[in-house]
Amino acid sequence: MNPANPIKFHVLTLFPQMIFDGLNHSVIKRAIDNGIIFINCVNIRDFAGNKHNKVDDYPYGGGTGLIMRPQPIYEAYRSIEGVDKNTIVCHLSPRGRPFTQQIAKHYAGQSNIVFICGHYEGIDQRVIDEIATDEISIGDYVLTGGELAAMVVIDATARLVPNVLSKKEATENESFENGLLEHSQYTRPPIFLGREVPSVLLGGNHKEIEKYRQTQAIEITAKRRPDLL
Repeated sequence: MNPANPIKFHVLTLFPQMIFDGLNHSVIKRAIDNGIIFINCVNIRDFAGNKHNKVDDYPYGGGTGLIMRPQPIYEAYRSIEGVDKNTIVCHLSPRGRPFTQQIAKHYAGQSNIVFICGHYEGIDQRVIDEIATDEISIGDYVLTGGELAAMVVIDATARLVPNVLSKKEATENESFENGLLEHSQYTRPPIFLGREVPSVLLGGNHKEIEKYRQTQAIEITAKRRPDLL
C-alpha cells in the first residue's frame, strides 16, 4: 500500500471519539501518522434530521428496546467520498460470519472499507440490506455496540497492510498463519520462578529450534484448537 494511497477505514458510529481513542496508539497510530492507513469516523447523529438528533425509534411488532432508524445510517453512508460498488461495507453483528485471519488478509487488500456500528437493539434491516456487503461477528457474545468490534477488525486488518509492521516476518509465524496456533515465546532471564527456558532454544542450532517450534505449535493446536488441524 502506497502512503500516497492509504487504505481508508470509514466507521459509521454514534461514538466517533471512542474509535479515535481506541486506535490512536502504538502500531496503528504510527501507521496513521505515516499516512499508510486513514481512519474516518462519520457521526450518524449528524444525519438524524431532527432537532434532538434522535436516531432510534420503537420496533414494529413490539418488543423491548429501541431500533436505529435506517435513514440516518443511509445518509451517513452516502456522505462518504470515494465509495463505489466495489467497496466493502461491513455490518458488525453477532449474526455475522466469524471474523478470521483470512478475512483480515482480504480486507487488507482493499482501498476503502466501511463499518456500520449498531446500538440499542439493533439496526433496521432495510438499510443493512441496502448497503451492507458483509456481516462480521468477532465472537459468540453480545456487545453494547459495534465500535469495539470495528476496532478489532481494523486492528487485525491494518497490521497486515504493507509497511504497517516493521518486518514482514512479524506476521509469518503468528497464530493462524499456517493453520496452527503459535509456539510459546521466551526471553531473559533463562530461569524465572524456577521455570527454565527450554534448552533447545539456548543451543543456537537453528534447525533444531525450528523443528522444536513446529512440533510445539502442532501440540498446542491439537490440545486447544483441534478444529484447526
